Amino acid sequence: MAVSYKELGLVNSRELFKKAVDGGYAIPAYNFNNMEQLQAIIQACTESESPVILQVSSGARKYANQTLLRYMAQGAVEYAKELNKGKNIPIVLHLDHGDTFELCKDCIDMGFSSVMIDASHHSYDENVELTKKVVEYAHKYDVTVEGELGVLAGIEDEVSADAHVYTQPDEVEDFVGKTGVDSLAISIGTSHGAFKFKPGQDPKIRLDILAEIEKRIPGFPIVLHGSSSVPQDLVKIINENGGKLADAIGIGEDQLREAAKSAVCKINIDSDGRLAMTAAIRKVFAEKPAEFDPRKYLGPARDALKVLYMHKNREVLGSAGHAWDAGGCCSCGCSCS
Repeated sequence: MAVSYKELGLVNSRELFKKAVDGGYAIPAYNFNNMEQLQAIIQACTESESPVILQVSSGARKYANQTLLRYMAQGAVEYAKELNKGKNIPIVLHLDHGDTFELCKDCIDMGFSSVMIDASHHSYDENVELTKKVVEYAHKYDVTVEGELGVLAGIEDEVSADAHVYTQPDEVEDFVGKTGVDSLAISIGTSHGAFKFKPGQDPKIRLDILAEIEKRIPGFPIVLHGSSSVPQDLVKIINENGGKLADAIGIGEDQLREAAKSAVCKINIDSDGRLAMTAAIRKVFAEKPAEFDPRKYLGPARDALKVLYMHKNREVLGSAGHAWDAGGCCSCGCSCS
């Protein structure tokens, strides 16, 4: 039997994005696969008073199990209330890179409050057709939908591409109008995975393309995928403690902060979190090779992830302190203000 996200205490992204666009900040969209990641995200966002989008990829859904994910999301809402003494931050449960109508429908029926249909690997007309089909189903249940135009290079989970295909500004107005999507993921130079760019390169977000897109669809919510910065201190810790990560750099945090001041109101970060947890775990194993209690290495990994995400909320996305801009003000899970 289908379950509504409202029964779980979740919210969709519609009002959050409006407030973020007006306020010049971006909502953090953090991927999770297990309990420790979820704990760290909720701790970081409650402590920094930030709204948050909990992202689940198709791979994460297979790993964690769809039924468990539903109850983990509901538990995250209750956990946030507990940390805030009954005051609830807005929490969205979002499908990241859904690639079929069936997957999006199943997530909606399981209590997701937002889904992404990524049909960017199809032709433009097929992208429009599939995205519109998902929107029509999702909007029956007040679930918000993210579409995508353009292709990001890189590899993350089951999403991969060899090269960037930048979003064409002259397509966005037509795409948004025909599909009815609530937000649009664009390709302007970010990249999936931890191995985005080689040292010596100077990766830049194409703010000129972003500005042109904003002219075509003013005020419309824009999403950036692949926005990890690959902190070099974390890469160093990993490699000093038995890791063999290749040299790589990510998108500069200053560029992400600049983008967040525009209509970019959702920024996806996953690889940086993986690096933070792996660095902490490898450090424990190197310093305490006899350790075998998962709590003794997953605990430090969770704590490191919390520190990273609090930094992202405060210094990069600008979302800290904005939890109460729209909804999430009381213990009943409603959207009062």
